[in-house]
Amino acid sequence: MVEAVLIDLFSLPANLQNIQGLLHNTLEAIEKCSSVHAPFVYVMCCQRQGSERKGEQEFLLPALRGFLSLKRRLEVVCAQTMAAALYTVKQRLDEKDLSIIKVILPTLRKDLMKVYIDHLFTAVYQFEFEDLQVVSDSESLQISEHQLEGQMLPSQDVALIQSEIQMYLESLPSLKGELTILRSSLIPDDIFLHGFTTRTGGISYIPTLSSCNLFSSSKRRDPQVVVKENLRRLANAAGFNPEAFHRVKVDHANAVCIMGKTEPDNYDGIVTNQKGVTLAAPGADCIPVLFADPVRRACGAAHSGWKGTLLGVSMATVNAMVSEYGCNMKDILVVLGPSVGPCCYKLPYESAKEFHRIDPKCVRLFDSASPYIDIRRATRILLERGGILPENIQDDSITDQNQNITFCTACHPDKFYSHFRDGTNFGTQIGFISIKD
Repeated sequence: MVEAVLIDLFSLPANLQNIQGLLHNTLEAIEKCSSVHAPFVYVMCCQRQGSERKGEQEFLLPALRGFLSLKRRLEVVCAQTMAAALYTVKQRLDEKDLSIIKVILPTLRKDLMKVYIDHLFTAVYQFEFEDLQVVSDSESLQISEHQLEGQMLPSQDVALIQSEIQMYLESLPSLKGELTILRSSLIPDDIFLHGFTTRTGGISYIPTLSSCNLFSSSKRRDPQVVVKENLRRLANAAGFNPEAFHRVKVDHANAVCIMGKTEPDNYDGIVTNQKGVTLAAPGADCIPVLFADPVRRACGAAHSGWKGTLLGVSMATVNAMVSEYGCNMKDILVVLGPSVGPCCYKLPYESAKEFHRIDPKCVRLFDSASPYIDIRRATRILLERGGILPENIQDDSITDQNQNITFCTACHPDKFYSHFRDGTNFGTQIGFISIKD
């Protein structure tokens, strides 16, 4: 069942002959077809440069009157660019958690609209298309086509559309305060650039993703273009090049990618000795772990969830630094970033037994059906057993809590995303590190 209808009048000026009749007939058809469950309806039109927003809407008012069943579900969206108009519609859809959308538009606009949709929406949404019955009057039709041509809207130039979308997203204000980066005092900042992100300072607006979400997937509502803009803002604030940015391809296992060698299909660790290349690992309860060797000038990042922790992904990353770059185990510094703490994180008993084998202190309420698990302690123990010096590991066990950056993600909804806390449509923060030029 269609949940929302988008009527695309963006290419048709509001004062086009018979536009009111065209809109009235379209709304009438929608009302007849949805007398029981009226969908939300968005009429998208162009706000001409220098014109008042209300001017466009007032011209369309006669066509909007009389649709009582749609009255509270009908909205005119005016904007100067297609990207701005469609993104505004997307915000309305997301506010109401709507996913099934019918787009009614002029035939000439269909391919163009699909390009915008591909960039601004994810696979969460389902779109179907219907032709807008443009008035048959040849003179009006010629004006319509002229307007389309004048605005270059029929163009198949995807790069132009991408540029328009990027410029619009760059113009949006940051949400939830300034962009904040947590840094470790253990990693020397004269050699390495590093940090852990929080959720503030980006443009993601969906509550569980707001605002500096740094991961997009087909199961979430944040498209890649929004994540890219969040990353651009982070790179600008942190001082790294977003074009030389490499994040792990999460598999919840222990494979490690060596920068400059053949890249595995999936990996949860990544290492390099190249300057100016930024490595990153995501986390939204899982631990983003950063590695730095100031002697050999090498670094790494790893994503360590409960499965990766048990599989030893952190030591696998360390071992890659030793074998590839000749690092000495005693020189490697390891910092555990924000992640779910033993105060909140539970696993089924069978999985908890694996952590109990590492050390009984990694499990609380062991005899319960879902014991509490300390994946940070387990990570530290495995690192120390592998040869990392205890004083070269920074986690939540440090004495000076003013230096603590390993906060519990589930306990701090104002600062961090949490899959455990927020459910499937969750946001993601990252840990990142690079060797300075």
